[in-house]
Amino acid sequence: MNNRLAVSLIAAALLAPGAAFAQSTTAQGAAEGAARGGEAAGPVGAIVGGTVGAAVGAAVEIPNAVITSIPRDRSVVVREEVVVGQPLPPTVALRTVPRHTEYRYAVVNDRRVIVEPRTRRVVRILD
Repeated sequence: MNNRLAVSLIAAALLAPGAAFAQSTTAQGAAEGAARGGEAAGPVGAIVGGTVGAAVGAAVEIPNAVITSIPRDRSVVVREEVVVGQPLPPTVALRTVPRHTEYRYAVVNDRRVIVEPRTRRVVRILD
């Protein structure tokens, strides 16, 4: 088996569980990390990105009560792509999640995102 095929199979194996857990931050982090890594460095980048993205997502599982509490507020438009694990630009105002004050969110480019308040890193994209 050539190396390229092996790398592709490994990447597929890493991403397959994501289909079953589409609402999971772990799966979302893996899928988005693999996509970004693949864009940057091909199949090997996809494997590394998927692994790192899954680790970031696993570290921050968001309770469903928090997710359902986030309103669909007015959206802010930014040029930067909104990606799990990357910080939002400083121009985006973070709001406190109603009844869950330890979480922050923003609505950016018509997508609700949950943000780690200290670092402004996106931990989950809802829409």
